[in-house]
Order: sequence, then C-alpha cells, then structure tokens
Amino acid sequence: MNDRGAGEYAAIEGILGYTFRDKALLETAFTHSSYAYAAGVKSNERLEFLGDAVLQLAVTEALLAASDRDEGALTELRKQYVSRPALEQAEARAGLMPFLRHTGGEENIGGKTASNLFEAVIGAIYLDGGAAPVKRFLAKYLLKIKSENYKTVLQEYVQERDKTTPRYETREEAGEFVCTVTALAASASGKGPSKKAAETAAAKALCGKLIKGEYS
Repeated sequence: MNDRGAGEYAAIEGILGYTFRDKALLETAFTHSSYAYAAGVKSNERLEFLGDAVLQLAVTEALLAASDRDEGALTELRKQYVSRPALEQAEARAGLMPFLRHTGGEENIGGKTASNLFEAVIGAIYLDGGAAPVKRFLAKYLLKIKSENYKTVLQEYVQERDKTTPRYETREEAGEFVCTVTALAASASGKGPSKKAAETAAAKALCGKLIKGEYS
C-alpha cells in the first residue's frame, strides 16, 4: 500500500494529534498528484475538496461561538482564517510538507500545494474520526480565536476559581444604561444603549482586570 514505516506514521500522527484507524486515508492525504499519477494510486485532491468544506464549517462554528458580531463581520473574519496565506502558515507551523509523497523537484509542489495538503489532512481526519478531532487539529495550528462573549468568559473564569457567579447591577442614566459587575473582589463598569450592551461592556472591562494579557 505504501513505503512508509510505522515510525513515520507515528511522527505524522504525533503532529496531527490524532491516530488514524484507517492508515490508507492518512497515506492518501499525503499523496501529491504527481506521485499518484506515477504510482497509480489515489491523490489527495478529493480529500482536499472535502477538507475545504469541513474547514469552512469548523471555522464558522468557532466564530459563532466566540463572537456576537453580525453576519458581514463574521464573513470577513472567516475569509481570513480560510485564506491561502493563513493555511500556508498553519501548515508551516505543523510541518507537514516533508511527509508529502511527490515526484520531481520542488517545482512540482509549488503554488497551492501546502494549503491543499492542510485541507486534505482535514478531510482525512474528518472521514476517519469526525468533527471533534478536526476541531482539535485546527485549534492547535490555525484557530486562535479570542472569545468576544465576555459575559460567558467572565462567568467561566470566576466559577473555576470561586464557584460563584458575577453580580450585575444595571441602571438607566440620561438615555443610556450603566452596568457595574462584581466578581472575585473586583468590579468594573460599562455603558451601552441597552441593558445587554452595558452588561457586555462591564464584563469586558472586568475580564481586562482579571485576565491580564488577554482581554486588557
């Protein structure tokens, strides 16, 4: 089926953070069309086609969970994560290209080869193990999305440390809402045109105080 040894499989799977049940899928994901044509085996092009769709969905779900932005803003953010430069950077962080089977020199694997390989790997992981390991793989190498759901971030942070929940006090002043949130012996305030907006602003401000370096 292939010319790889168990050690090389283990090295690839160590990078991916996932152990394949079907090694043929893993092998196909790392087979360039130049090698496939010469050896009479499957290339990774169909897996890349699937991986592209899986990637779009996974990034969309991650952005929806992390942000309250509108559709237009989320669409622009998604474009950044699924762009060729972003995928090439993710592949470089993972170091997948040295394992790609191909024929000829480097000129045979230029262009979109790196980004296509990254998507092919996504497709292979999805077919073998479903969405969960794909999300872990993307979280490791591509998705570094800081949550903008500040009330949820604050609540989880506080509950992990004190088993309590933040306390919000909101009032209306001069046509806008002002909220003060208190947790872990600290407090912060925020303003907004609605109660929800004021609470979100206050939660963001308190996150900045408590979770230094991430939300400040």
